[in-house]
Amino acid sequence: MPTALITGASGGIGAAFARELAKRQTDLVLVARSQDKLHKLAQQLQEDYQIEVEVIVQDLIVPDAATNVFKSVTQKNITIDLLINNAGFGDYGSFSQTSRTKQLEIIQLNILALVDLTHQVLPQMQQRGSGIIMNICSISGFQPLPYLSIYSASKAFVLHFSEALWAENQHTGVKILVVCPGPTQTDFFEVAGFNKMSNSGSQNQDIESPESVVQEALNALERDDCTVVTGSWKNHIIVNLARFLPRKLLVKVVEPQFRPKA
Repeated sequence: MPTALITGASGGIGAAFARELAKRQTDLVLVARSQDKLHKLAQQLQEDYQIEVEVIVQDLIVPDAATNVFKSVTQKNITIDLLINNAGFGDYGSFSQTSRTKQLEIIQLNILALVDLTHQVLPQMQQRGSGIIMNICSISGFQPLPYLSIYSASKAFVLHFSEALWAENQHTGVKILVVCPGPTQTDFFEVAGFNKMSNSGSQNQDIESPESVVQEALNALERDDCTVVTGSWKNHIIVNLARFLPRKLLVKVVEPQFRPKA
C-alpha cells in the first residue's frame, strides 16, 4: 500500500487530500502543528478506511523542521511514495507596515520548508524510479500582488521551482505537479487578515472547495501535467494576464483591488 506525506494536513486542502487518498487506500503521514486536529483526523481515517496513519506534530516555520520530519519518517521505516507540500500562509497589508517576523515566517514555510523536504525525499524516489511530489501553489504565483507581496512572490518561487523539477525528472520515473488554486474555502483569508481589505467581500466570489481542488489535482496527475490551475474559467484568465498586459500596467490595475481600507 502506498504512503503519502501531507504537510498542513490539519485542515483545508491538506485534510481534503488526506480524506481522498484514504478512500483510495493510501497510508498517510500527516504533518501540522495542530496536535488535536491531526489526531482527530487520523483516528477518523483509520476507523473509516482501515489504513495506517502516522501523525507528526511539527511547526514547519521552525528551522530544521523538514529535517525533523524526515528523520521521524526514516526512524519509522516509512517509504514516502507521495509528498504533498501543502503547508503555507500569507499576510495581508502594506509591506512596510506588516510584521517583519511574519514576513520572514512566510518565506520559511512557503519556500524553505518546501524546498528542504523536497530535497530530502526526492533522491530516494529517484533511486526507486517512482514517486510523486505535489506542491500546492496559487494563482497568485503568476503575477505580483500588492499588499500580498511576500506571499505572491513565494508562490512564484514554488511555481518556477516545481516546473523546473518536472522537466528535470521527465525520465526518472518521478512525477512533479504544481497545483494552483484560486480562492478556496479554507482559513487562508482569516489568517491573512483580509477583513482589512476595502472590498473584502470580493474573495467570496467563485470560491472553490478544497475537495474540488484535490480532484482536479489528481486528474492532472494522471495526465502527467506539470502545472494545473484549478477552479473557474476566471482563474485561467487571471494567470494569463501577464502574457498580454505590460507588467507596469498590470500591477497598477491590481493595486486598487487589493488596497486596504483607509
